[in-house]
Amino acid sequence: MTPDYRARIARFNPRLNAYVDLTDEPAEAGLAFAVKSNIAVRGLPLTAGIGAYRQRIADRDAVCVERIRAAGGTILGSVNMHEGALGATTANVAYGITHNPWAEGFTTGGSSGGSGAAVAAGLCDVALGTDTMGSIRIPAAYCGCQGFKPSYALIPDAGVVPLSPTLDHVGPLARDVNTLWRAMRLLADWPADEPLVTLKLNGLRAGVWQGDDAVTLTAAVKGAFSSALEKVSFLRTVCAPFVPPVYDYARSRRAGLLISEIEGFEEHSVAIGETPEGFTDQFRTLLLWGRAQSAEKVQAAYDHVAAVREAAEAVWRDHDFILAPVAPQTAFALDEEVPANQADFTAWANFAGLPAAALWAGLSPGGLPCAIQVIGPPGRDKFVLQVAAALEQVLGTPPLPPGYEDYSIGRFLRNDPML
Repeated sequence: MTPDYRARIARFNPRLNAYVDLTDEPAEAGLAFAVKSNIAVRGLPLTAGIGAYRQRIADRDAVCVERIRAAGGTILGSVNMHEGALGATTANVAYGITHNPWAEGFTTGGSSGGSGAAVAAGLCDVALGTDTMGSIRIPAAYCGCQGFKPSYALIPDAGVVPLSPTLDHVGPLARDVNTLWRAMRLLADWPADEPLVTLKLNGLRAGVWQGDDAVTLTAAVKGAFSSALEKVSFLRTVCAPFVPPVYDYARSRRAGLLISEIEGFEEHSVAIGETPEGFTDQFRTLLLWGRAQSAEKVQAAYDHVAAVREAAEAVWRDHDFILAPVAPQTAFALDEEVPANQADFTAWANFAGLPAAALWAGLSPGGLPCAIQVIGPPGRDKFVLQVAAALEQVLGTPPLPPGYEDYSIGRFLRNDPML
């Protein structure tokens, strides 16, 4: 018996503000999806989290949504996001703040914050997100669910409002790796009956990326990552220190942001000119600043990303996969200053087009989710999910947050064979 997601949404969404628009589709036997609001769902507003697009209704589905429907999946509705996908809090001025289900008043991360909250609170089987420099994996880490950023262009982006076509990836979030696999079979057009096979990691070579002295991990993240590595050691994986070649935290962060601002301006320039009041001052200023930079500075940003991508090819001679934190911190209060380093461990996979998964790694002493990231070679998405499944067996799967374990509105057992 599947969960009664409509009833759960009616009860829990008012406190979360994860969903912003709902369909009236009846739940079928397939997976039930929430869709980030920059991905077209026929008949729903296609806002990309921007107030100027509140009245824009999608007249057809994005290709990824078409694939879901063709496989018998249900679209429950669209979920909130950070404005224009350019930010990592999902404190959206036009569509409201999305709250972390583990702690009201704390960020869900972003830009796919509504996707992370909806999955973590049990309001869908799968949520679609987009990831430009970490926008699927950071919400998965902060909200306590599993998230997957595929290899570049594996899932078609036709029908997706872009921030940066150079860096954007479409991908799923779910409560366990097997559901991520099931979702990827639809989204990437893998064989419909291909099962997830959990790999034995004995003898595989893992690079361990911890940031050394360049990135300061909070005590909670450092402790959770160390604990996760201890559990991984029982799988007899061969671990060695790793630092991504060419990638530089501050320089790479600035390059990725500049590319996002430039390409974001190209997407929204007409609307900014026609309805500037439909964009926040912050978002509009970022896009205009990027547009104003010199051609030399812009070219240097693109050259840096290309150099990072090229250098990453050599990594896989010495490593089968990489283990890293997702973000240097857990979810933070919305009234705190936004950390500049949130994407320091995630942007590398976007620059290099690599498949990467964020996995539950337990709770911090303060009761907030922690996560670990597994990154693999380009095009080896199935391998990364197989490694993730092996890690999930030792790290566990996330529980529902306190207050969301309500069985009176639909049976919600994650191990129910009917799911």
